[in-house]
Amino acid sequence: MPADNGAPFHIGELALRTGRTVHAIRWYETQGLVPGVSRDEGGRRLYGELHVGWLDLMDRLRRTGMSIAEMREYTALALQGKTTLRQRRDLLAAHRARVTETIAEWKGALSLVERKIDFYDDWMESGHRPPLIPAETPRMSPPRRKPR
Repeated sequence: MPADNGAPFHIGELALRTGRTVHAIRWYETQGLVPGVSRDEGGRRLYGELHVGWLDLMDRLRRTGMSIAEMREYTALALQGKTTLRQRRDLLAAHRARVTETIAEWKGALSLVERKIDFYDDWMESGHRPPLIPAETPRMSPPRRKPR
């Protein structure tokens, strides 16, 4: 990771800037996911603006289901410089495909949950159990929401 032009700062400032805890930042470091950390004369870690963006990327990759091993691979590739641009791009493209598939699955699950909520709303409003909607029935439009 290239050096920043801005003044370096310590882990507490990095935590404030990123919205992550000191514990979380240290976890990312122990996993080998925060490259380019230097130390001051007292042995305290020094961070720069690049670390702010890097932690955001690592957090988003993790939240979208990328494995720690893949995140380490990506980090190692980034440390090798521009000769690994194609590998990094391909790794992220494969991850994007998995994320897109997961989003589609979650949308399908959410649709079923919304239909069940509508089912209960109809039942409570009418006082009679409405007919069941088969789970396989695709819903072509968003579920209707009743004013409360």
